[in-house]
Amino acid sequence: MSNVSSWLRGQRKTELVELADEAGLKDYESLKKADLEVKLDEFLRANETSLSKRSRFNPFYTRSGTAGSPVKREAPGTVNAVATSDGESKATKARSRRVTKVADEISDTLAMATRTPRANLALARNVPLPPSPAVVADAIDRRTAVLRSKMSDVWDHYGVVERAEDLRESLSSVASIETIVLAVEAFGLRSEVLPLRYAFTIPAVATLRTSDVNVFLPDMFFLLTASFWSPFTLWFLTSIAVPLLFAYFFNLTLKHKSTHGHARAQLTKASHVFDPLTFNLAKALTAFLVYSQEVKFGGLLGYETVDRVRQAIPGGTEGILIGAAVGAVTSLYDAALKK
Repeated sequence: MSNVSSWLRGQRKTELVELADEAGLKDYESLKKADLEVKLDEFLRANETSLSKRSRFNPFYTRSGTAGSPVKREAPGTVNAVATSDGESKATKARSRRVTKVADEISDTLAMATRTPRANLALARNVPLPPSPAVVADAIDRRTAVLRSKMSDVWDHYGVVERAEDLRESLSSVASIETIVLAVEAFGLRSEVLPLRYAFTIPAVATLRTSDVNVFLPDMFFLLTASFWSPFTLWFLTSIAVPLLFAYFFNLTLKHKSTHGHARAQLTKASHVFDPLTFNLAKALTAFLVYSQEVKFGGLLGYETVDRVRQAIPGGTEGILIGAAVGAVTSLYDAALKK
């Protein structure tokens, strides 16, 4: 490294690459800056005859003393004067190389000694520094704005907002609340009346690093047995059929309207075909009598069937009563909002 010209060491990596391209240096793309300096120095010295005539490389040969320096001019003359034998010629060449090395070291020392603070400041300005926090914040804001714009476009393209509004409107009703409560009860009952059975295996995929997955499906053959129909019929009667029957005939949403000239009052159209409040009250009363008090209704209900349904539904009897209470409160709230 000490033999490398100070002029090359003062160049930046991009300037060294341009010099290498202009000089015709090959296979330098993967070299680091220090290695490129050494290789380029050796190449320029080896091709002094052809490259010293180019103005781009004059500073190299001027500072290194390989062209135009007194030492270098005297070397050929001395060789011609004393080259009387092969041994004397080799000794002259060795002395010439030593003199060139010393001249390079002196040139490097003078270059370092004569560097002024202004030159140091100019060099520091060329050194790439990390951006300020304000620049980083602006870049983050721009990236965030672009990402937000793209997400908004995707959101609008697939109609996510409209679909969410439709789903919200569908779920914001008494009927939706009742349906969800019944779905939870039916899901719990399914595990009792339609147990899962092994169906098939999804083989492992080596590329995805997954293992074998066993798939279980409900055993539909239970639909042909009384083990399915007895619990299902009991649950259907106590949670749906009987409450709906009471909700239809005891519909508190019907309003009486008196008319002039007629003794009888006429009924206006009900806001609900089945009164949701009556439905939940009838459901709670029926569940209490059947699952809590174990009323058999003249032996029509078997203890084993009642126990299977009570054990299958999430929360048992309390779960059914809580679901009915939720439906009743929802129906009262809905009626209050419509007043």
